[in-house]
Amino acid sequence: MDKIEAVIINSERNDAKLQFLFAIGFPFFTVLALGIDSVFFTEHYFDGRQLTNVLCILYFAGFYFTSNSYLRKLMLVMLGLSYIGELLFCSLLGMYSYRTPAIPLYVPFGHAIVYVSGYVFANTEWSISKELYLRKYFLSFFALLFLSVALFLKDYFSLLLGILFFVLLKRKRWQNLYCFIAFCVIFIELVGTYFKCWTWVPNVFGVIPTSNPPMGAVFVYAGGDVLLAKIVGVWENKKKTV
Repeated sequence: MDKIEAVIINSERNDAKLQFLFAIGFPFFTVLALGIDSVFFTEHYFDGRQLTNVLCILYFAGFYFTSNSYLRKLMLVMLGLSYIGELLFCSLLGMYSYRTPAIPLYVPFGHAIVYVSGYVFANTEWSISKELYLRKYFLSFFALLFLSVALFLKDYFSLLLGILFFVLLKRKRWQNLYCFIAFCVIFIELVGTYFKCWTWVPNVFGVIPTSNPPMGAVFVYAGGDVLLAKIVGVWENKKKTV
């Protein structure tokens, strides 16, 4: 029995290491994948959209098969939620647009990779041991960020969403998880808009000034996590009752 438990523990540790490697690789993969889908790459070489689609699906699959059952459920549900979010915020509300009229196939997979990377970072032993220390700096950073973009870039949309972000953090007892995810969101937004894979409109709803990209976009992910957790929670409870 002890040998079996030891094998299970070692397997879980190996999976955790692989998950961490995928999370660490997230920024490098983001630059590579979005660089291939960039306007520059398309104009100077070829349209790399399909290659980026394949790369994102493969990276998602690698992350998925090294994850535990709960994290896999999060990733699968995130695929569906992110696609619905794209239809709502991009197609219906027109907050941003991609370099082509169609929503790229890689986008829902990219959203899931962003989320799970932040989740893995937040659940490392180091992050958990430094929870209070990190929280202090996280909150200071995001407060300064939202105020700065409003003051210097006239990005009042981010200020509004930033306030909602802090309200959500308070309701969620200031969990660092949302801040780790927010950092991943900011990174991919900066890279994606730099490569012109997508562009945010200068005035959301034609009224609220914003920047390209708006830092307040982190609230959309944080808010989506609430729904994501509830869906996966229902899924887990149904599995236990079967």
